[in-house]
Amino acid sequence: MTKIRVLSAVVSLALAGSMLAACGNNAGNNAGTNGGNANAANNGAASDGAANGGAKDTKPSEPITLTFFDQNTGEAFTNPVAQEIMKKTGVKVEIQQPTGNPAEKLNLMLASGDLPDIILMSRGGDLVNKYIAAGAIIPLNELLDQYGPDVKSQYGDILKQTRHTDGKNYYLSNWYGLDNDPVFGVQMRKDILKELAPDKAEGGQPFTTEEFEALLRSYKEKYPTVDGKTSIPLTLNGENMGAVLGTFKGMWGMKTYYEDNGTLRFDVKDPKYREMMLYMNKLYRDGLIDKEWAVSKTQTWEQKIANGIVFSTPAAYWDLGNANGALKKAGGEESQLFAYKVVAPGVDPAKTTYGPRSPLGWDAIAITKNNKHPEETMKFINYLASEEGQYLLMWGIEGTNWDVKDGKHVPREELLKGLKDDWAGTTKSTGVRYWTWFVKNGAHPDGTPYDIARYNRGEVDQMAIKNLLDSVWDTSPYDNLGPEGGTPVSLNYQKITDIMKQSLTKIIIAGSEAEANAGFDAMLAAMKAAGDEKVEAVITDNYNKRLELWK
Repeated sequence: MTKIRVLSAVVSLALAGSMLAACGNNAGNNAGTNGGNANAANNGAASDGAANGGAKDTKPSEPITLTFFDQNTGEAFTNPVAQEIMKKTGVKVEIQQPTGNPAEKLNLMLASGDLPDIILMSRGGDLVNKYIAAGAIIPLNELLDQYGPDVKSQYGDILKQTRHTDGKNYYLSNWYGLDNDPVFGVQMRKDILKELAPDKAEGGQPFTTEEFEALLRSYKEKYPTVDGKTSIPLTLNGENMGAVLGTFKGMWGMKTYYEDNGTLRFDVKDPKYREMMLYMNKLYRDGLIDKEWAVSKTQTWEQKIANGIVFSTPAAYWDLGNANGALKKAGGEESQLFAYKVVAPGVDPAKTTYGPRSPLGWDAIAITKNNKHPEETMKFINYLASEEGQYLLMWGIEGTNWDVKDGKHVPREELLKGLKDDWAGTTKSTGVRYWTWFVKNGAHPDGTPYDIARYNRGEVDQMAIKNLLDSVWDTSPYDNLGPEGGTPVSLNYQKITDIMKQSLTKIIIAGSEAEANAGFDAMLAAMKAAGDEKVEAVITDNYNKRLELWK
């Protein structure tokens, strides 16, 4: 799934009395530490301030510059929110442009040792572990104890759950905390549903797999063509099989792995997985699934939906933004695809798994060994992670973009209108929600969302919440349990992953149920020959170690 964060949110606890928060509340007039003097920084005060019995200082005596590689953002740090952050913290930020493939750039930086002061990279996979093993990023625990009270308050148990195997924290998660928001769903056109299943079109009631199949047949019969083009009851995005299979797994209530007597096995070994694949194959053989889906790229998939010839597709509900925008413009709100729940036989509707969410976050933000201002950097981080810092990042500047009225955060109408009419242009020009760092999912005690994107949720969002909120589940115990890269068993793991990818598409498009079953058997046999049990042993061992580390 693509890392679209339009619907992720931040939550903050009460603002602790951190040095940087005090700096913000005093409009940045406090004296700073004594230049780059490490002892002065460790004491939290400049020599002059300490001698005169002054309060702890929150800024360096002279502005410092920190280089920041953010794999998600390559713009210069100059917009109004950026300017306000630098004013509040006394830290100038230089964003390093992630030209080309960010992962390649990150590997090149690691190999060359040419590292920025702060680095943001994907939390999953081997890259973070490579940086830790190479000593390229530093442990944060002492810095957090001295200069990170707001970080510790905000992150809570997430710090424990993101420790390395040596018990130390080398990074801070981004988009952390369980995001209580749906993900996948069976997207269906509401206007067509009002014709074919009017009692369920408004949501709140799940469909069975039999009912869903009947809807696809009814659509095909009633609308064999649309504007002279052959209609498509159900299309799949062949370039995003994670979303396709994740949606169908949600129907059957399956999770990342199949738990078998204390052993974690690959999900395809769950008996329900074969049942799911045979169901998909039947839909395909009956002409209900787009015949060209396997070679469709995301752009083609979006185009077919936007053209109005598609009734349904499995996807994350936000992935349809462009296509739904075109449909809404052409035919009104109800011509869009909305997320509904379909439930497989024998599955409790409340135990479907359409909403895989990890509280451990998307990204890892770390301080590198080349950073010559680690104390000041942690103070900078502490401010950004604080409640004040998060509102600045995600809502903008108080008095310009939002106000507090009757104790409640209220965005200004011109900001809401700008975000609605031109999201990209408004975020870039104002800086509101443009720099998404140290973001925590959740909601503020005053009832307003911390993420401005959640304010006044649209009709598509509201339907997804109505139909699929109870389908959200915590993936974190199962995240990134695969073998360490470079080990012999990691080669087995890659081979097995390739076997599954290649086999599952062929099973879906098999010409008969017998052929689909044979393909499934052949996949399992090939996985076994590739050493799947050795890989599962490592995955299970990593799982048990993780649970022990989290105690």
